[in-house]
Amino acid sequence: MLSYTGLEDQDVLVLGLAKSGYEAAKLLNKLGAKVVVNDGKDLSQDSHAKDLEHMGIEVIGGQHPLSLLDKNPIIFKNPGIPYSVPILQEAQKRNLKILTEVELSYLVSEAPIIGVTGTNGKTTVTSLIGDMFQKSREVGRLSGNIGYVASKVAQEAAPEDYLITELSSFQLLGIDTYRPHIAIITNIYSAHLDYHETLENYQNAKKNIYKNQTEDDYLICNYHQRHLIESESLKARTYYFSTQQEVDGIYIEDDYIVFQGFRIIHVDDVVLPGEHNLENVLAAVLAALLAGVPVRAIIDSLITFSGIEHRLQYIGANKTNKYYNDSKATNTLATQFALNSFEQPIIWLCGGLDRGNGFDELAPYMTNVRVMIAFGETQEKFVKLGSSQGKYVIRATDVEDAVDKVQEIIEPNDIVLLSPACASWDQYNTFEERGQKFIDRFRAHLPQF
Repeated sequence: MLSYTGLEDQDVLVLGLAKSGYEAAKLLNKLGAKVVVNDGKDLSQDSHAKDLEHMGIEVIGGQHPLSLLDKNPIIFKNPGIPYSVPILQEAQKRNLKILTEVELSYLVSEAPIIGVTGTNGKTTVTSLIGDMFQKSREVGRLSGNIGYVASKVAQEAAPEDYLITELSSFQLLGIDTYRPHIAIITNIYSAHLDYHETLENYQNAKKNIYKNQTEDDYLICNYHQRHLIESESLKARTYYFSTQQEVDGIYIEDDYIVFQGFRIIHVDDVVLPGEHNLENVLAAVLAALLAGVPVRAIIDSLITFSGIEHRLQYIGANKTNKYYNDSKATNTLATQFALNSFEQPIIWLCGGLDRGNGFDELAPYMTNVRVMIAFGETQEKFVKLGSSQGKYVIRATDVEDAVDKVQEIIEPNDIVLLSPACASWDQYNTFEERGQKFIDRFRAHLPQF
């Protein structure tokens, strides 16, 4: 039941008819606002536009006429639209309120919010918290930048639920009263400067996540970036996470995850691999504990959660060997993370579309690689790389053939890692298809009972 009345009879302009714009327009209409939707694209054949028009909502496509600002509307903009477009520049000159759709989710949500932002790891943290809720009797609803429109999900959330929302810097730029009960900043590195122009602007956008928090709320931050958090303006109770030292919050001690002196789980029992994922795990565990998720459900999640599909995703074990699908690693940086995530010997499946680049920057990360299996257009480049590092390299025709060849050379406790460091388009339509072929062929080699 929608009880919010603050937008009744208010002129509102929804700028950008993507998935979030469509849902925002419908909700604003329900809330009694006078809604106009505008998109620079031609919307004459757009099914969502026609749907909105049937509801009595005015839809204008093909241009952004400045006359749309004549009634001084509140603007709900698509996060991807830059503030440099003329209609938004004019709106700023007139001091009009410019918001994003996540603000709307807060206004109508009866449930408290867990908000997750950061340069890296926010999708993993959001998904992991969601999985912890799923393993319990508590209800946590995923929303936001993870792919589910927050204002739509918020309408379905009961007061006793939690709304778990992934928030981009673009979304956070457009909030006014938005207040998560539990806010998480995974980390802040330089990113999206084409949009934000300066690192300071980008950092300030991320910091918006806690600007409206009160003493009743919680903020979870990376201890090693605590200098980025403006302590003088913080009202929320702040907890930290660290893999390196004891902190006021959650940390690793003697290879155990520890919160306030209580050992939760040994790190070897956590399925998600790598130091970077361990930080994500700590942030997620702390948020779940603060939200009242039982420890048993948290542990159950940590020993089973396999990660985001195709992103260093644990897909299962065959005898003593664990298999990981990192098909989304379409560049060398992502593969560096993957290779650095394991201490056991690795059978590394690599190769794909040739973009003309070399792969020498991967050499320092190959210490634990025992065997390489190369395929695709870049096969010879990986053969050369492996030979230069003294590694045994096998040629395969494609991912499926690579998994078949694994069976011939695998040894106890080997990790089998698909992390191509290349795009998929030479042999597969998408990296998802490539990853699924890997999963299917792995399953085909499992013992049949």
